[in-house]
Amino acid sequence: MSHRTKDLPPVSGAHHTIRELRYHEGSRQALAFVLIALFALVAQPSQTSLAFGLPLIVLGTLVRLYASGFILKNEKLATYGPYALVRHPLYTGNILIIIGFSVASGVWWSAVIALAFFWFYYPTAIEYEDRKLNRIFGSEWENWSAQTPALIPTFANLGALFDGSWSLAKSSRQNGEPIIVIYIAAWIAYLFWRLS
Repeated sequence: MSHRTKDLPPVSGAHHTIRELRYHEGSRQALAFVLIALFALVAQPSQTSLAFGLPLIVLGTLVRLYASGFILKNEKLATYGPYALVRHPLYTGNILIIIGFSVASGVWWSAVIALAFFWFYYPTAIEYEDRKLNRIFGSEWENWSAQTPALIPTFANLGALFDGSWSLAKSSRQNGEPIIVIYIAAWIAYLFWRLS
C-alpha cells in the first residue's frame, strides 16, 4: 500500500490494484509526458488546430510556472497568486497543456484518451492533496478550501492573483519546471515542423 492510500479504508483484489494505480503519482506524471509525445507524433495538424491548441498549451505552461513560484511545499499553505483562484493550479496547468496538445494534434480520438486520463488520475490526485493539506494545515486549509474551487477558477478572488511573493528561482526548483518547459517547447516545434 502506498503512502497516499494508507489512510483510506482497505480494499482487496482488482479494486486494490486499480486504486493504487490511480493514486500513483509517478504513473500519472509519466503518462502525461507519454500523452504529449503521442498526441504530437500522431498529429495531423492544421493551421486551425494549432491556432486553437497552442494558446491552451502556452496558457497551461504559464499557469504551471506561475503556480510553482509560490510553493513552499508542506511549510506554508499557498493561498495567494493562482492559489487564490484554484486549490490545484499545477493540475489546472497540466490539464490545459494536455487538452492543448490534443486539440493541436487534429486527431479526434486524442480527446477521448485525454478525458480518460483526467478521469482516471485527477480526482484521486486532488483527493490526496486535499487530505494531506488538511492534515498539515487544519483549519487554515478548511477556511481556504471552502472558498476556493479545486480546478476551475471562479475569479471571485481575482484581486489576490498578484499577491504574495512569486519567484522564478522558486519556480525553477519546483517540480522540474525547466525540464517540462523544454519538453513542451520541443513538441510544439515538432508540431510546426509537421505542419510545414
